[in-house]
Amino acid sequence: MLPGRRGFPADPDLLEPVRETLLGWWTRHGRHDIPWKRLPDGRRPEPGEPLDPYAVLVAEVMLQQTQLAVVLPYWQRWMERLPALEALAAAAEHDVLMLWQGLGYYSRARRLRQGAIQLLAGGSPGDPWPRTLEGWLALPGIGRSTAGSILSSAFDLPAPILDGNVARVLARLTAHPGPPKREPARFWRLSEALLDPQRPRAFNQALMDLGATICTPHQPACGACPWQDHCAAYAAGDPGRFPVKDTPRTIPFQVIGVGVVRNDEGQVLIDQRLPEGLLGGLWEFPGGKQEPGEAIAATIARELREELAIEVEVQEELITLEHAYSHKRLRFVVHLCRWRSGEPQPLASQQVRWVAPEDLATYPFPAANARIIAALQEWIAAG
Repeated sequence: MLPGRRGFPADPDLLEPVRETLLGWWTRHGRHDIPWKRLPDGRRPEPGEPLDPYAVLVAEVMLQQTQLAVVLPYWQRWMERLPALEALAAAAEHDVLMLWQGLGYYSRARRLRQGAIQLLAGGSPGDPWPRTLEGWLALPGIGRSTAGSILSSAFDLPAPILDGNVARVLARLTAHPGPPKREPARFWRLSEALLDPQRPRAFNQALMDLGATICTPHQPACGACPWQDHCAAYAAGDPGRFPVKDTPRTIPFQVIGVGVVRNDEGQVLIDQRLPEGLLGGLWEFPGGKQEPGEAIAATIARELREELAIEVEVQEELITLEHAYSHKRLRFVVHLCRWRSGEPQPLASQQVRWVAPEDLATYPFPAANARIIAALQEWIAAG
């Protein structure tokens, strides 16, 4: 067995059989139909043969905190609309956000566009792509694991990775006694030690596939695992106990009052969020946080007065919905409102706009607002 808590042996000859076992399993059972891991003619690349770095970059940024099955249709639509780095750099942020709509973490899309501009401005003519970890880390939104995945996937260079799947595999392989996030340096050393320097692209993909399909968070399929004989967590009899979890933190809960404001022409009022932050640059229906002891109708009227300098009549409730982010839970209580007075001003946003309900689909909205739009369309259809 690998000497889990003592670290991996320094002699690469002792690790080679472990690598071979994983790569043999991956050849038979890995996910080989991932489009950005193929050449334009559909072939799997030979060792050392480069792939399209742009296709890999877009995919890897989309895959941050998002599963492969969700990413695939977004990646395909993106590549049809923005097939090259130059197209992304020249695209309007509005169009980029529309293509990203539904993936969440919209700052990733904005940074991807910024990175494209930076690559074209600073790269060599005809080849803007970095071949070093430092070169990729200089781009906005690219961390060490994403950079390593791009270098190994696109160029078959020996760069380790440490995404959630890999950290889980390594924590079980070594039966590590603490949460991986508390000791990132140790896990990076493990990933680097295991990496096959001759076949880094195949090995990193095999490691990710192992975590995604066999060594899953719940009920890992240990009987099908190629590393069962090397796994300290399996030997301990309870692989599901690893990785050790951090003490869960309390996630704050907030109630948000939202106003769907309509004017006499039937248009609705939307505003564009400031560019920074999780949902920066997206459009939304205006509103804000309910204060203690405040009625929700009063919240909506106050927020619209403070943020847009308008007076409204708060009318019937349209929809209530809940949405969870990684750092907070929100309940949106949405009311129809009738605009009474005041010219809308973007006091806390980039811009405001009156929009016909049928045109709302041409604006990028957060997921929760998409459900509000659907409820509004149903209300209008009901007459």
